Amino acid sequence: MTAQLTEPATSAWQADPYADALRAGQGPLYLRRHDGWLLPLEVERWCAEPDAADATVLARCTGPVLDIGCGPGRLVAALARLGHTALGVDVTPEAVARAVRAGGSALCRSVFDPLPREGGWATVLLIDGNIGIGGDPAALLRRAAELISPGGSLLVEVATADVDERVEVYVEDGTGGRGAPFRWARLGSRALRAEAKVAGWTPYDTWQAADRHFVHLTR
Repeated sequence: MTAQLTEPATSAWQADPYADALRAGQGPLYLRRHDGWLLPLEVERWCAEPDAADATVLARCTGPVLDIGCGPGRLVAALARLGHTALGVDVTPEAVARAVRAGGSALCRSVFDPLPREGGWATVLLIDGNIGIGGDPAALLRRAAELISPGGSLLVEVATADVDERVEVYVEDGTGGRGAPFRWARLGSRALRAEAKVAGWTPYDTWQAADRHFVHLTR
């Protein structure tokens, strides 16, 4: 199960053009489905300081925090400045390198690999659409349950639309460069809550900030 979930995404997100965009700190960069649908990726926002919507996430973090798919590390770096014990995990070496340069702690590792402090994280983050990791939200939610401490919080950013899809996509830069295909998922708030219930999570709160939507789940 683990190898099936991690290998396609790992090879894709380590490949250019994603790493190139992170090195440059800017896009354009997209997720493209095979039917031609495009999702713009907000590289500039990921590489900037936390914005007002991010601040609402940071304010809900308690205890040690694990950021799954931390990217260039704006959240783990901010959490460190706030005095939290925080760790990011990401499969892209360039993302991890940027997170460390920003002042955060990060490991180049899949969430499905063994991780420090398993069962002891007070808050786990799945921000910037990272509920899509592996293309299997149910498996990701079960894994998050293994990582979190009893009574802990899972903060998930969901799609603004009422969507529930599992697709094969690839990263492209709009000029012909593309990565390997991999599985991804997009969930809106209703779909996330349904998947979470099956995985043993309890909805605690939902909120919106700067046109971004979030769900707070607890164990």
